[in-house]
Amino acid sequence: MIKKSFLFLERINSRKEKNIWKQGIKDWQDFLKADKVRGISVGKKSYYDRKLREAQVALLNDKAEFFKRKLPSKEIWRLYSHFKEECCFLDVEVDSFGKVILVGISDYYNSNFFVKGINLNQQRLEKELSKYKLVITFNGSSFDLPKLKKQFHLEVTSPHLDLKPLCVNLGLKGGLKEVEKILNLKRPANLTGNPVELWKTFHASGDREWLELLIEYNKEDIENLKGVTDFVYRKLLDQTSLS
Repeated sequence: MIKKSFLFLERINSRKEKNIWKQGIKDWQDFLKADKVRGISVGKKSYYDRKLREAQVALLNDKAEFFKRKLPSKEIWRLYSHFKEECCFLDVEVDSFGKVILVGISDYYNSNFFVKGINLNQQRLEKELSKYKLVITFNGSSFDLPKLKKQFHLEVTSPHLDLKPLCVNLGLKGGLKEVEKILNLKRPANLTGNPVELWKTFHASGDREWLELLIEYNKEDIENLKGVTDFVYRKLLDQTSLS
C-alpha cells in the first residue's frame, strides 16, 4: 500500500491523493512515468518526482523511519504490508503503582519477554526494538510508549502503528479484550484474572508458576494484536478502493 500512497508528499491530502488515483495513477511508478498530472503544476510535479525517488530508495534500503514524520499518524498502517516481516507487536504490563513490570515484544515467529528484576532494562529493550522497522501496539500512544519513556527513557525511533484509534474509526470500540470478542479472537480458558493480581501473587509467594501465567497472559495480548492488525489493515485497504 505504501507504494500507492502520496500523502507523505507536501500539500497532498486525502482529496488530492484520490484525485491522482482517479487519473489512473495508482502508484509511484505511474506518477513518475506521467508527463503531467491534473491539478499539479509542472514545477511541483518535478519536485514530487524527486521526493518519490527518495522514497523508493528509502524502501529499497528498508528505511521505514523515512516515513515516520512524513505520514500522518493515522496513515502509518500503510507501511504494514511492506514491513510485515520486520514489524513487532508490543504490550506492557504494569503493577498496582503503574510501574512497568513486563514488556512483551513479538514478531510473527518469536516472542521475547522482559520482566522486572530479571531482564527488564533500557539497554535490552533498545537492543530488541532496534531489530524492527515498525512497532505495533493497542493504545500504545497513550499508555505503553509513554510508560517506557518515563521509566526507561526509551525512545521508539521506528514508525509506531497504534491500533486503537483505527479500531474506533472502524466501529470497534473498547479495549483490546472487547475488540478481541468482536473479532472472535479466542484466549485460553485458563487465562483468568488480571496482570496486576498475577504479579502481586508472584511477588508475595515467589512461585514462578504465577510469573509464567502472567507471561502467558501478555503473550496472548501480543498474539491477538496480530489478528487485530490484519483485520484493520484489510478494512482500511478496502476503504481506499485499492485492494
